[in-house]
Parts: sequence; structure tokens; C-alpha cells
Amino acid sequence: MKQLPFKQVDVFTAKPFLGNPVAVVIGAEKLGTGEMQRIAGWTNLSETTFLLPPTAPGASYRLRIFTPRRELPFAGHPTIGSAHAALESGIAKAIDGKLKQECGAGVLDLTVEEGRIFVKAPAPKVTPVEAPLFGKARALRVDVGPVWVVVDLGEARNVDSLAPDMAAISALSNALDASGATIFGRTGRADAPIHVRSFAPAHGIPEDPVCGSGNISVAAYLRETGLLKEFGPRYTARQGMQVGRDGRVQVRVSADSIQIGGEAVTCVDGMLRVA
Repeated sequence: MKQLPFKQVDVFTAKPFLGNPVAVVIGAEKLGTGEMQRIAGWTNLSETTFLLPPTAPGASYRLRIFTPRRELPFAGHPTIGSAHAALESGIAKAIDGKLKQECGAGVLDLTVEEGRIFVKAPAPKVTPVEAPLFGKARALRVDVGPVWVVVDLGEARNVDSLAPDMAAISALSNALDASGATIFGRTGRADAPIHVRSFAPAHGIPEDPVCGSGNISVAAYLRETGLLKEFGPRYTARQGMQVGRDGRVQVRVSADSIQIGGEAVTCVDGMLRVA
């Protein structure tokens, strides 16, 4: 029986149980892909990650990311939570505040700033799509590894009150080869001007509590449509209230890059036994 260090990290919060949890298995080179997928199904979190020795030159570590049903090349909150776990466990050490994560999307740059971890996202691919499920609201398909159909619902109250049709979102996701739908609206608050919700029922995740790749996709939508001027190149998004969470995602947007970041806290620290 293999015994591997295991952490469950809450991401986009400094307070346990208010962010988005990710399960992190350390020393996962002892596991096969099938074992990783079974563990991800067992944890039943939106993502479970596996830290391995790097194979790319200059990388701090290698990361594999699984939903309960499939492997992903990249995801936001698992990246930040896994970096937190790698630093906390001594698997990696930031050099001048920098880390490099090897994953399915390539080698990504991370920075550690005063207790917050930021990741530079893969370059998004954006295309317009039809999403009649959300009425006449404009929709874009944004590919950042995970693929989101992003919809602007105007005001945050429209986002808050949405009662999603999960079967319809699954059908839309399958039709557009997307992970799910991410919607957003304006709060009118300076501290967190955007409210976000993300739904991925086709991947076994009815509502993601605080979604990093969803927030990257919202930033790409804002940049693509010229709406970024409403919020500026740096803003904070809130997410998770409908599922009992209260996450905060810090977003930085420039002409050629998107970064997201936030705090993380370990809630579970122990050993995982794998037969």
C-alpha cells in the first residue's frame, strides 16, 4: 500500500471553508493515470491535483489536474492551491518570488506576493457563439485550457437570482465543446465590482464555488469587448455566495496577458493510502 502526503487547500480566501477547495496529492509519481482519476472521483471536489517532479527545464514542479471525470491541461484555483501546497511542503521554493509550473498547458509563470499567489494564464482563444439559454445576452466561447461560454448578465442581481437549468447547460457545453458556462454582472461596489458564477454539470460540477479559469475567461471577455474600461486593468471579483462561500479573485489584465491570484489556506494535512 502506498502512502502519500495529502493536503486540502481552500483557495481565494484566507479563512478556511470560504473559498474553493482543491485536493493535492504530493509525490504522485508513484501513481498511474487511472489511479489519479479514481482518487479525483473519490474526493468529489471540482479538481484534484497531483504534484510530480518536473520534466521541463527550469520548472519548479509538474502538476496534473483532474476533475471527477477527466484530466485538464490547466485550471486556475488548482494551480494556486497546488503552488501553496508545494511551498508549504517544501517541494518547491520561490526564487525572487517566482515559481514555474509545468502542466498540460506548458510551463506557466507564478509569483508570490505578500501571501498571495498569482498565475499568468495561457493565452485565451475567443470566439463569438450563440447561447439562447441566456436570452439575448452576448456570449463568447473562451478557451484557456478549460473552455467556458461566458455571458454578461448586466447587473449582479441577475447573476444572483439565476436558477440554472443544469441539463440545458450540459447540452450547451457539449454542443460547443465547452467545460460549462460562466456568467457575470456588475455589483456597483468598488471593492469587488464583478460577481461571477460558473457551472460545469457536464463535468460533474453543478456549480464551481470560486473558479479561476472562469474568472480568467471573464477578463478575456471584458478585454475582447472593450468593457474592461468599466473596471480598469486591476479589479477583484467575488464568487461563491450561492453555495455558502465568499471567494475573492484578484485579476490583472494587460494587452498581452491575464493574471489571476489570491490567498490560500490549508484545511486538511495528512496521508493518503492507495492500495
